[in-house]
Amino acid sequence: MEEEGFYPRFASRGRTFVYVLPCRDEDILKVGFSRDPPNRFRTLHRRFFEFFDLDRGLLIQTDQLRDARRIERLFITRFAGHRAPAPLVVREAAAGYTEWFRGVSPPAEVLAREVCADQGFPLHAPLSSWLRERFVERSTLLYSWSARMLEALEYEYFNVPGPARSGHGAKVLRDVLDACAALGMEIRALVPAQVLDWYRSDDYFGAH
Repeated sequence: MEEEGFYPRFASRGRTFVYVLPCRDEDILKVGFSRDPPNRFRTLHRRFFEFFDLDRGLLIQTDQLRDARRIERLFITRFAGHRAPAPLVVREAAAGYTEWFRGVSPPAEVLAREVCADQGFPLHAPLSSWLRERFVERSTLLYSWSARMLEALEYEYFNVPGPARSGHGAKVLRDVLDACAALGMEIRALVPAQVLDWYRSDDYFGAH
């Protein structure tokens, strides 16, 4: 019962994105690159849509990995004096050690826009709009995927003793639906009625 059944995925070759990803509640941001930004964001924090400020985030789109590496290095060099440790809630294995910076959000955005203007790379800002487009592209899969997930939760609820239930499936389904809602998608039109009832319930097959 994993998110990969729904979350947008990208090809492993070619197009690579440099991301500038500010935290929502403190003046710290993450710079990096990925061929699959949504998946990368989830590795940093499973509820990335709450933890990061997607309305202030941005992506620089490149066609070659070497360009993305070069641009990331430019950010790291430019803001070397502002390096900061990764927030404690970020998954340690995915956090990285040199790409977190404090107090550089405005100049980082300026640098990103300069790079795109000078070198002709597409800029996707705000990041929330780009992510919403990717989620909408996958929205036709959400109906069947969420129905299967709920069936799995129902099976676990009636066949596995309470202490032995992992609760992982409920978290996965809720995270996906919360991500869609956070991006401005109308959940009611995208999932079966039973899934919507589960989503709105506090005690329905481990909804909480």
